[in-house]
Amino acid sequence: MHGLINRSIQCFVQDTYGAPAWRRVAEAAGVGPEGFEALLSYEDALTERVLDALQAYLDKPRDMVLEDLGTYLVSHPTREGLRRLLRFGGETFLEFLHSLDDLAGRARLAVPELDLPELTLVAHDGGRFTLVSAWHMPWAAPLVMGVLRAMADDYGALVLLEPETGAPEHIMITLLDSRFAEGRAFALGRA
Repeated sequence: MHGLINRSIQCFVQDTYGAPAWRRVAEAAGVGPEGFEALLSYEDALTERVLDALQAYLDKPRDMVLEDLGTYLVSHPTREGLRRLLRFGGETFLEFLHSLDDLAGRARLAVPELDLPELTLVAHDGGRFTLVSAWHMPWAAPLVMGVLRAMADDYGALVLLEPETGAPEHIMITLLDSRFAEGRAFALGRA
């Protein structure tokens, strides 16, 4: 697993639950207290141990922990860079959804060795979509669902998101109102 992903998990724990929580999770997973270096690669099994330790520490289902992580990646003030990258996907939430097919490729332009889930959007009638995530790790969909929730809020869209029964890599998306609330300000150039 790329260190950027592991480091993001570490920062999520530290920023959300504090440094003592990270020390406990790291110790339980067999990671040094200094944590992860963003530019290194780590065995996938280590990432799994960190997620297991975090799930046990929080006493929450893994999908809920991953969805919270996805929300954090977009909404926390320290993660503004990722939010900006995602907002380049379009001026509206609908345009953003249609840009997700290219997200992994755009990320590889910046970090060639970064392996992200490949996302495929399938449009249905009535503002309904299915987002299919394909990745070597089985937990992409709940992570992506958290990102989608945060981005819907960012755009001011009212969206219903739910996993598809029997297809854990599928997220059902219903765009109820694309202008439900005022979204967060965004400009191409930094202010």
